[in-house]
Amino acid sequence: MILIQEELEKIDMEKIFDLENITGLSENEAARILDKEGFNELPSQKKQSIFTILINILFEPMLLLLSGSGLIYLILGESNDALMLLFFVLVVVGITFYQERKSERALDALKNLSSPRALVIRNGKQRRIPGREVVKEDIMVLREGDRIPADGNVLLCSNLLVDESMLTGESLAVRKSEWDGITTPSNPGGDDTPFVYSGTLVIQGHGMAKVTGTGIHTEMGKIGKALQTITQEETLLKKETSYIVRSFATAGIILCVFVVIFYGMTRVTIEGDRAWLNGLLAGISLSMALIPEEFSVVLLIFLSMGAWRMSKMQVLTRKMPAIETLGSATVLCVDKTGTLTMNRMILSSIFTREEYYNVAQNEHLPLPEKFHELLEFANLASQVDPFDPIEKEIKTGTDKFLSNSEHVHNNWKLIREYPLSKNLLALSNVWGSNERKKHVIAAKGAPEAIIDLCHMDEVQKTELLSSVQGMADTGLRVLGVARSIFSQESLPLTQHDFKFEFIGLLGFTDPIRPSVHAAVSECYTAGMRVIMITGDFSGTARHIANQIGLKNADHIITGPELAQMSTGELQEKIKVTNIFARVVPEQKLAIVNALKANGEIVAMTGDGVNDAPALKSSHIGIAMGERGTDVARESSAIVLLNDDFSSIVEAVRLGRRIFDNLKKAISYIFSVHVPIAGLAIFPILFELPLILLPAHIAFLELIIDPACSVVFEAQKEEKNIMQRPPRDLKVKLFDRKSLTRSLFQGLNVLFFVLIVFLLSIYLGKSEDEARTITFAMLVFANLMLIITNLSLEGSILKTFNSRNRALWIVIGGGLLSLVLVLYVPFLRELFHFSILHLDDLMILVIGGIMSAAWIILVNIKLKLRKD
Repeated sequence: MILIQEELEKIDMEKIFDLENITGLSENEAARILDKEGFNELPSQKKQSIFTILINILFEPMLLLLSGSGLIYLILGESNDALMLLFFVLVVVGITFYQERKSERALDALKNLSSPRALVIRNGKQRRIPGREVVKEDIMVLREGDRIPADGNVLLCSNLLVDESMLTGESLAVRKSEWDGITTPSNPGGDDTPFVYSGTLVIQGHGMAKVTGTGIHTEMGKIGKALQTITQEETLLKKETSYIVRSFATAGIILCVFVVIFYGMTRVTIEGDRAWLNGLLAGISLSMALIPEEFSVVLLIFLSMGAWRMSKMQVLTRKMPAIETLGSATVLCVDKTGTLTMNRMILSSIFTREEYYNVAQNEHLPLPEKFHELLEFANLASQVDPFDPIEKEIKTGTDKFLSNSEHVHNNWKLIREYPLSKNLLALSNVWGSNERKKHVIAAKGAPEAIIDLCHMDEVQKTELLSSVQGMADTGLRVLGVARSIFSQESLPLTQHDFKFEFIGLLGFTDPIRPSVHAAVSECYTAGMRVIMITGDFSGTARHIANQIGLKNADHIITGPELAQMSTGELQEKIKVTNIFARVVPEQKLAIVNALKANGEIVAMTGDGVNDAPALKSSHIGIAMGERGTDVARESSAIVLLNDDFSSIVEAVRLGRRIFDNLKKAISYIFSVHVPIAGLAIFPILFELPLILLPAHIAFLELIIDPACSVVFEAQKEEKNIMQRPPRDLKVKLFDRKSLTRSLFQGLNVLFFVLIVFLLSIYLGKSEDEARTITFAMLVFANLMLIITNLSLEGSILKTFNSRNRALWIVIGGGLLSLVLVLYVPFLRELFHFSILHLDDLMILVIGGIMSAAWIILVNIKLKLRKD
């Protein structure tokens, strides 16, 4: 208790609180409270176990269908086909499980696993304990640099300043006062309140506080609890692909039943009882051809690779589908503090003797002599080892401009501190100088308080306030500096008893991140609105908006104005307003919801706990990783690990590229399913030998289709991708135009492949020979479909000249696999193929040339029509 008394002896509080009687809780009392109320932890997402992840994956509808089909084949005795199909299921499960676990580990790595430490008084002694073990009624000791572990009432304090930006969005620290034993807790923010809050940071001074709330019972915990009431958005991509899968699955089941009945009734006289068994096999083959199991693989690969590519830019993707949705975002809501700005103070401008000096622009030059005294006394009015950002900047400037000069007084002794008070927003330090019986007093604080200390007349006051206003209009935070000499031995009780002389003004700025202006500009080019939401004042918000190039900077809605608006009025005014100032967390959520009600796709960035509800409610929540809280990160879909705002633009670009390429891939998948399904049903209708067996479909599904997903994913974006507006919400991923084109492509491929098949039958080829030629033709046409769908906006020649290495790997791999199944005896028998002879190859080449010629003609026609 001696240390605490020494630190707080200057505070005249003994009349209210007796330091000697502050013993805190006993260990037994703390243990009982901890057992009753639980650990001092915020609500967070529960970590998924390996078993839970596997169960969620295995209950995906598509995997259930595939697994069921494989088991049916196994029961029917087609073990090889069943094993191939089940192997494909295992591949999908493995990829999905790997990505889920990778995302979980990445999030865990982002968290600070070591619990913050807290200094408390128990049994009359100071104890350093884990922050999660702090309980209600504990006495906390607060010091510079400490993260406050719980909510509490301030019992004692000296010059205590706390950074509450995590809760309020205010970039400036707030001053604390002592609790009078009567005042009830209020919302965070504002000076001279006697309450401290969990998660906030002590940046200056020291004190003691009694814990009043822990865990979810803190202000931070209330915001975290509010997240549980917000319904998260299901991404548009997920909805659309689910609809396509359901439609295909329904069609597959209906046609499967039809084929089984038709096959059994038409061939029962020829095949006997096996007709129904063979009909069931044919029906399942058709359903396999129609069920688009590739969609789940394609979607997974695209988003997984997108997450991997974003990780290269120091961007963590917590919810992979949000990558695509980000490419469709129409509005980006940005929190100012720590997102647009660097959340640190820089000495920008100084004023003394009717003259301004721009420190920022002349930082490489020596400071003119006439400004030395101003910086000297500003440093003397600061802590020797400061933690406050402004005092740190003052010390940095002193070390830079005044080192090795008579203006630095390392041998002076600090005699007394006069802290800030409610009535006087200025502090003074009294120093013992080398001259005997002479005290030097340095004061700094709000300009109005310094004017008061200097006892200026009205004329002087008016002139100085005009200078202050001029600096404030440029977005600076202004502090005044004064000096005094006192020769008496006994120091006065208040600062007003000194005779101060005004020295000058210091102007500090919270600098904009260097990349923000260009990032905002590119957002506009890409058709995205940028809205700044902040807890700061309107003037500061307007200045920041002008610096970053925000449109309509003069249209500002403040928190109090917003509170008076109806939902409809807000939805109307938000159409032209890009700046919201002095807002509270609940209002940020209302802003996001109003934008969503207007049909906007909303991306929200933020780093504080106050941003978490809006992050979760938005379509895409983007949290800051370095400065962000766990609650904000867990509420987000994307985390910027390096807090670089420009990474958002790259994420938008990648999101648009993913959507474009995904649309091409789905168009290709639909196209290739048409001939596969046609080849499965055509022989049944016309009582011809079956062309495609389950092993053939498994070959196409397992080797070519998933590999082609990689090809489309690796395709570079179009040159104009960031010059076009975001995708309209009403435009589906697979619209009527895409459906028509894909259907036309697929029917034409089916036409050429059937011609090859019928020609083979006509020439007297055996069943295996006809199947072999037809299958090889289908594989060749499949590869050509890849090329033509990659070049929807260009020519085939450009596709061949592209640097898409995955394309050539797939083409080479597909052809090599075809050679293996045709010429390796074991594989040839498994697939019921025969060796291709010279005349067979001639048929294949002719059919391939005809198919390729059609593709070239279609592309030329489309290009001419576009031009």
